[in-house]
Amino acid sequence: MAALLYASRLADCPFEVVLVASNVPDAAGLALAAAEGVETFSHDHRGMKRADFDTLIDAELTRAGATHVALAGYMRLLSDGFVERWAGRMVNIHPSLLPAHKGLDVHEGVLAAGESVTGCTVHLVTSDLDGGPILGQVQVVVLPGDTAVTLAARVLIAEHQLYPRVIADLVGKDLTPPILDRLRVLALALPAAAEKQSHGMAGFFVTGGKFFAYFTRDHHNDGVTALLVKTSGTEEQTSLIERDPDLYYRPAYFGPSGWIGIRLDCEIDWGHIEDWLARSWRASAPKRLAMLPF
Repeated sequence: MAALLYASRLADCPFEVVLVASNVPDAAGLALAAAEGVETFSHDHRGMKRADFDTLIDAELTRAGATHVALAGYMRLLSDGFVERWAGRMVNIHPSLLPAHKGLDVHEGVLAAGESVTGCTVHLVTSDLDGGPILGQVQVVVLPGDTAVTLAARVLIAEHQLYPRVIADLVGKDLTPPILDRLRVLALALPAAAEKQSHGMAGFFVTGGKFFAYFTRDHHNDGVTALLVKTSGTEEQTSLIERDPDLYYRPAYFGPSGWIGIRLDCEIDWGHIEDWLARSWRASAPKRLAMLPF
């Protein structure tokens, strides 16, 4: 959980941790999450039916606005209804190279089998214990003299590297709507244009130059899908917003620098979007490129 939380603070990470939930009220992870400003929820499962407890957790996840669930040291079997509710959006990590060594006592099993390589696996959660589709694996060499304890410690390091990366890939793919696909075609058709994650968004920049556009989708929990581009300055920005406040807005963090947000969650004039991309590209490109006709 801590590895996921701190990975989510990186500027190019597509996910954020909105809730840390546990069936163990005194779990150490809850205190860490709270200290880092992440919302927490805990409830002792004892005395409750499995489905009822899962319904409680599901309600908290929904309230927090979660779109995916990452299990991290959660040692309870999940009800079929909960698994179905989060199908394709719930992942778990297991300290072996699945399908080998499912269940508990994994490292003891690896050593008893005399295996020279083990590892960890991230997989989608299904009703089949440790049997969902595999999303990623990392191999870990078994060293001479390893015990279950020393082997587990080394596999844990690999888990902390693998889990955030796989979740980032999964969430990033799920957050790529058809609008971004079309926007990407237009942006990358511009000379020397390239794409990379920046500030947690898909960003488009000129090779050897600066960023000229960003795609934002509920990036600051504002529910807005938009294109961010450069204007000539705050005066033009203000004029655009006053003229058409349903289309234009002043984006957080970027607004003071003269960037404008063009909403994409309404009827889209793609010719208008293409013109703004070209204009913002020219404002960002080196002079040797900005004079190119296109």
